[in-house]
Amino acid sequence: MKLPLIVAFVLCCQNAWAEDLKVGNPAPDFSTTDDLGKPVSLKDYKGKTVILYFYPKDDTPGCTKEAESFRDHIRAFEGKNAVILGVSFDTQSSHQKFKEKYRLPFRLLIDPDKKIAKAYESSGLFFASRNTFVIGGDGRILKIYRGVNPSSHVKELIKSF
Repeated sequence: MKLPLIVAFVLCCQNAWAEDLKVGNPAPDFSTTDDLGKPVSLKDYKGKTVILYFYPKDDTPGCTKEAESFRDHIRAFEGKNAVILGVSFDTQSSHQKFKEKYRLPFRLLIDPDKKIAKAYESSGLFFASRNTFVIGGDGRILKIYRGVNPSSHVKELIKSF
């Protein structure tokens, strides 16, 4: 009899958390370090639009394609007062190599304990899920993109921005 209660509790809590991640609601705050070991939190970007994108793994084909697309379109985002922050479970060293290898002009955030990914419902078993959140300068979620296509996502994002 205890197992059904546990399952019901887990489902209830998951659904309650999912309610928090709707367009218009406050984005979960976070604090971590970036690829250079510098502290970063969502509060640092008050007044700017934040493109918070989760990706599975540094230097893999799909993740590289998506990161390069953000890199190649960085001016379109900067022109709209937006910053790009990439998040995965990789180490600072891995992020540094990935960023340097592909000349990525944006911060890569470290999420080793998966707290940020969990807060944004983007934590898979071993890797972050490929999701993007557009957060307004007031800290509210403007758009949510789940399971994005790394080849076309950035262009889609720019069109809807």
